[in-house]
Amino acid sequence: MQPIESRQNGALRHLARLGREKKYRMTTGEMVCEGEKMLGEALDSGARVTTVLVRAGTACGEELLVRAEAQGARLYTATESIFTLASDVQTPQGLVFSCARPPRAADALPRVKSAVLLDGLQDPGNLGTILRTADAFALDAVILCEGCADPTAPKVVRATMGAIFRQPIYTLPLTEAIAALHAQGLPVYAAALHRDSAAVGVIDLTHSAVIVGNEGRGVSAAALEQCDRTVMIPMAGAAESLNASVAASILIWEMTKPG
Repeated sequence: MQPIESRQNGALRHLARLGREKKYRMTTGEMVCEGEKMLGEALDSGARVTTVLVRAGTACGEELLVRAEAQGARLYTATESIFTLASDVQTPQGLVFSCARPPRAADALPRVKSAVLLDGLQDPGNLGTILRTADAFALDAVILCEGCADPTAPKVVRATMGAIFRQPIYTLPLTEAIAALHAQGLPVYAAALHRDSAAVGVIDLTHSAVIVGNEGRGVSAAALEQCDRTVMIPMAGAAESLNASVAASILIWEMTKPG
């Protein structure tokens, strides 16, 4: 591994910019990830790993580094003070790497049986958790509509725990996404606490799509106008609402549960 001794090193600055700048991620077609587990997930998925930086003194799996180097990745090492510049967290793991952004369709949606549409979901942790849950239950698609967080932002990627490399993600305007789903014969519901909302468990969510809204505002008026009806998660306690990722997880389970 080549040592990095300068804060101005090109590879170091590349990793740092991938973590900070969405525009740079889009321009380069890459994202930044942390840890051996994520490196293994990236390599297993076939993602092209380009740069690996290991903190000096960190014990890393030699097999992973060999695999990364064999596919063309450049390997570097740096002391603690320099290594931390490549990460956006105060206590980073001992390995940071860049890789190609997972491919996703921007203007086409394949035939699906179940999907979640995210309407203005802005919290990175919530988005990452939803992607992880969707991957766990084999949801056909997560569709990012207007105003959503960047799925390749470091906080999102960390929260996915590797699902970013497996879960099908599509980016479509809300109106186009709903039209595409309707064209496939899928009903599109919106999760909202309305008086006439159908309770989850009463209405069958298999072979359907559900819209989950913004953390603070909920589902937008435009989504409510275009959906087939609204659905709600019955709650016996005093809480007015659920965290967006918790609500989405319950809905995903209902959409994908066996039988």
